[in-house]
Amino acid sequence: MNDSSPVGDADGRSVVVVGSGFGGLSTACYLADAGADVTVLEKNEQLGGRASRLHTDGFRFDMGPSWYLMPDVFEDFFADFGRRPEQYYGLERLDPHYRIFFKDGDQVDLLPDLDANRELFESYEPGAGEALDDYLDQAEYTYDVGMEHFVYEDRSRLRDFVDPDVLRYARGLSLLGTMQDHVEDYFDHPKLQQIVQYSLVFLGGAPNNTPALYNLMSHVDFNLGVYYPEDGMGGVVDGIVAMAEELGVDFRVDHPVAEIRGREGGFAVRTEDGREFFPDEVVSDADYAHTEQELLVPEDRQYDAEYWDSRTYAPSAFLLYLGVEGDVEPLAHHTLVLPTDWDDHFETIFGDPAWPEDPAYYLCVPSETDDTVAPEGHSNLFVLAPIAPGLDDGPERREAFRDRLLDDVAEHTGVDLRDRIVVEEHFSVSEFAERYNSTQGTALGLAHTLRQTSLLRPPHASREVDGLYFTGSFTTPGIGVPMCLISGRLTAETMANAR
Repeated sequence: MNDSSPVGDADGRSVVVVGSGFGGLSTACYLADAGADVTVLEKNEQLGGRASRLHTDGFRFDMGPSWYLMPDVFEDFFADFGRRPEQYYGLERLDPHYRIFFKDGDQVDLLPDLDANRELFESYEPGAGEALDDYLDQAEYTYDVGMEHFVYEDRSRLRDFVDPDVLRYARGLSLLGTMQDHVEDYFDHPKLQQIVQYSLVFLGGAPNNTPALYNLMSHVDFNLGVYYPEDGMGGVVDGIVAMAEELGVDFRVDHPVAEIRGREGGFAVRTEDGREFFPDEVVSDADYAHTEQELLVPEDRQYDAEYWDSRTYAPSAFLLYLGVEGDVEPLAHHTLVLPTDWDDHFETIFGDPAWPEDPAYYLCVPSETDDTVAPEGHSNLFVLAPIAPGLDDGPERREAFRDRLLDDVAEHTGVDLRDRIVVEEHFSVSEFAERYNSTQGTALGLAHTLRQTSLLRPPHASREVDGLYFTGSFTTPGIGVPMCLISGRLTAETMANAR
């Protein structure tokens, strides 16, 4: 046990963590470091939750997260255990950070060079270069204050926000209004608005329903940088798992949990094949709604089915994992293809759910950076189009949308993949639901809407079952790999404070 554990003393208690996404891995590390006997039960055949990897015919795909953002969060996470990320994996800063193809034929690169980005903005709108400086100053302030006083602090009760110190910290933050309102105060040109708002896709929101507070993501993007970790995001999973094992965590794959019964000091966790574990405490990193509705008896649930049906879920996705012959220039490692007006696409996600007619989508091409992800003479990429959760994704719909996407890629980037594909796998709503027990097949969890942020998200500690806790993207601070790492610390702190 680490006598200076950042989350307190777990005094030899036994804990089962259900699920090995980044939230579960983080929680397991903090608890083991604090002296707990930790066992992680993972449903699938590999660790990492949505950060799974697909190996086929010499290609290696990151199936889930592919952007390494907020390097400071990873540094802080490893530092809590007296370690550094570079002890487990290397990092390469991407240049460009990402490329955007607008569907009117325009193309822009966002670079590590802030002066170049300033010139880019100025080329679209007189005064926009200076406005970018002002916007990023606000984003940096929001990031610094928000991370220290709101993200790393679990303010789960209303009274936590009426504290005079909290009100002082909050002064100057954009706590009210939407991202669209906030961005319009700085930029008139719709393309510039899109550039500073594209990251909302990673938060599972749209410009008109995401709080303006998330302007902090532009500081993450422009100032902190975009990186590629050695062996991809799966390499980050490997690194955290290696550290967790050094701390004493026991991992069990192919252990889908079927039932959680009991109370603190007397839990029984049963897997689908009848194996049982009897920990003092339980942490679920599985889908929150699935845990409550499928793993707990009705009297142990905090929320009923109506509550979960009324939530706004982050998008699902239609994914094509493609191995292709030859190169795929001019695609960059991270490439976005955006309609000049993306309101209709967001409407098909959050307003009137449907398969988008003119999709906005993302292409990840790790073979531009990493020659180990594809055989020689080939390229590795995936195409990801955000779509509404819960859509019917039967074979005919998939095939039609697949053809539409490949046609669109050829038309708007100049890269025709259609006759060069040697490996192709699909992943969509049904697979998110089946592989990850994901409610409505959401790819991310609960969206960061105005009514589902901060204390309005489900809590880390069950209000019905003593000793049952939750971590991951449904809880605070929310969606994204860095946020899930932080959620693990918050969950472990909540557990320590309850003892």
